[in-house]
Formats: sequence, C-alpha cells, structure tokens
Amino acid sequence: MHQAQCSRRPARIHPRIIIALVIALFSVVSYLGTRSFNPVTQETQYVDMTREQEVAIGLQAAPEMAAQHGGLSADQEGQARVDRVGHRIVQRSAAGQSDYPFEFHLLADRKTINAFALPGGQVFITQALYDQLSTDGQLAGVLGHEIAHVVARHGAEHLAKARLTQGLTGAAVIATYDPDRPSTMRNAAIAALVGQLITLKYGRDDEIESDRLGVQFMAEAGYDPHGMLRVMEVLAEAGRSTGRPPELFSTHPNPERRLERIETEIRRQFPEGLPAGLEE
Repeated sequence: MHQAQCSRRPARIHPRIIIALVIALFSVVSYLGTRSFNPVTQETQYVDMTREQEVAIGLQAAPEMAAQHGGLSADQEGQARVDRVGHRIVQRSAAGQSDYPFEFHLLADRKTINAFALPGGQVFITQALYDQLSTDGQLAGVLGHEIAHVVARHGAEHLAKARLTQGLTGAAVIATYDPDRPSTMRNAAIAALVGQLITLKYGRDDEIESDRLGVQFMAEAGYDPHGMLRVMEVLAEAGRSTGRPPELFSTHPNPERRLERIETEIRRQFPEGLPAGLEE
C-alpha cells in the first residue's frame, strides 16, 4: 500500500504542445536552410526562392499593382524619362551585377505619392510623386532606392521571414489556445502582434539599407546623391500639407531622421567629397 502511494506517474506532455514544438522547429530549420550570399550587398541573407522565381512573381503581380493605381500613365514623355534614368542607374552601377530584367513603370495615380518595387525588377512610381520631382537627380533618388530593394532581394527576404513568422505564431497559438478557456484567445492575439512587429522591424531595416545602396548606385551612375535628400524634403512637405505622411514613408515614417541618415551615409561613402561632374 505504501509502495503504491509513493509511486508517481510521469507527467504527460499535452499533444497540443508537442505539435506546436514540431511546427516551430520545422519553421526555424526551414528558414535557416535558405542561407545565401548576395554578391552586390556583400551580405548573407535568408531567401527561399531563385532569382527566376522572383522575376516570375514580379511579372505576375505587376498588372494588379498597376491597376490599383489607375493603370499606366498616358504621359509618354514622362515614361521615357523614367526609363532613361532607371536604366542608366542599372547599367552604370553595381546594380547591374544582379542581372534582373528591370522594367520601370509610371503609374496614372495623381493622388498617391508613392514608389515601390516588386521582386525581380518591376519598379513603379506614381504620377503624383513624379510631378513633384524637378530634376533627373531627384528622380534617380527615387528609382535608385527602389532598385536597391530589388537588388538586395528584400521582397524575397520578406516572404521567407513571413513564412517563419507564420510558423512561429501558429505554433504559439496552438500551444496556448484552450477551447475551454476563451481568455487564451488573447494570447493568440498577442502572438500575432509579435509577428507583425517582427515584420515591421525588418521593413525599417530594408528602408535603411535601400537608402544606403541608393546613394551608392546614384553616384556610380553619375547622379548627385543629394538628390535623394531633396526627395525626402518633397515628401516631408507633402506630408505637412496633407496632414498625413505619404505612402513612401509607411515603414519609415520619420522624414527628419531619414534625412539625417542619408546625409551621414553620403559623408561616409565620400569622406573626401563627391566626385566632380555629378548631375543634379
């Protein structure tokens, strides 16, 4: 009798916890297995798709993205200018080493001040932003930044990180949710919020890296990188006049801080001063 009382059954792990651990482990291992080296940025990154797949995704999504902004602009002269400046940056800078088939699109949207890039080389600028730019150097500041997003493979990185985040948050939801205790839904919401914060942080890092590479690409292509500063001033002024920041600031909403970082980056890359003859 005494022997029976002293014996204890080993604690059992709930199957839900085991499933959550398996999902989390699989997500982390899968993510770490996508490690690759980017020769342009000289950085190691985690990307789980080939460049050909990036190009295919970009081409597939481009028509829908254009449609969301009223389609392509009828301004043929503006489109030709965007093509000329964009391809000059690619052809004369380290961005050309990426071998992405870049295409540049001027969108008809005259209300939304924005520019963005899809994986694989599809780059867009709205007519609303284009009309705010008075020089080729300023246009190069916008396009150089977006080209940098493509070359740095930020879209593909984001997709890989999103899959990791979905796996980890899904595991957290499975581990904490109890149908008999509705309060655990709050835990699931917290887990989802953590995932969103992770994604946002990476988005901000991407913007900083694209500004850095954009400065480099502009100068290599013969444009004065101070044009990027003027773009920031234009965007900041647009935000003040409308009472809300332009879409271009969605992941980096502090234009003053961004101006400071770009100025610092120009000084860092060109401590002896900019090369002579750069186009403003």
